[in-house]
Amino acid sequence: MKISRITSTVFCLTLLGAAFSPRVKADDHDKKTTITFSGPVEIPPVYITGMRVLPAGTYVFKLLNSSSNRHIVQIFNKDQTKIYATILAIPNYRLVPKNKTVITFNEGLKDRPQAIRAWFYPGANWGEEFVYPKAKAVQLAKVTKVPVLALQADVPVEAAKPEEPQIVAVLQQAPVMAVRPTGEVVELAQVIQSEPAPEAAAAPAALVAENRLPETGSSLPLIALCGLLALGSAFGIRAVRKVTL
Repeated sequence: MKISRITSTVFCLTLLGAAFSPRVKADDHDKKTTITFSGPVEIPPVYITGMRVLPAGTYVFKLLNSSSNRHIVQIFNKDQTKIYATILAIPNYRLVPKNKTVITFNEGLKDRPQAIRAWFYPGANWGEEFVYPKAKAVQLAKVTKVPVLALQADVPVEAAKPEEPQIVAVLQQAPVMAVRPTGEVVELAQVIQSEPAPEAAAAPAALVAENRLPETGSSLPLIALCGLLALGSAFGIRAVRKVTL
């Protein structure tokens, strides 16, 4: 008598690389992420004087403040000895987090470097969507055909030291809206998902409930059935042995 055992294992692997970032390293502390861009990237203010576009190279993104509904992101050089920009970002929710850093861009600007749009940290449900001055946001929205976050107050575009506390304070208090591709200015809530949708939040609970026995159910019938099957198997094996002897 031959007895065969079959074991099947299914592996699912999802790999997601950030555009223009073939090499990405991330740390949990302050969401510090080292990113290498293979091409020039335009960034929002406040950037160091003359640094509207980051040349191709390696940079460090780091979250300075996350205690409110707006975050402050700073961009450093590779060695973190110099700050190139202090940028306002609004958290944007995504249902399924990815296991790798993701950088998205406002694509479609002809003959211009791509403008960075958002930064998603590995495993996080929240992405940092960057805010541009209103005039720039209008331009990006019209060309890319998607809403872009816009500052509704005058803020310094560049500064000798973008890390200064007064600059951070201005960004934390500046009103923010969103610009649609039509040029219409709307509230953030119309384009930003600040929390999971009710149906998404309820889904995990429903799945758990499906895997539970009803409150009036009992596991005794299942135990009895398993016992009968085991007993039948024993008799079957015994009969086979008698035949082969």
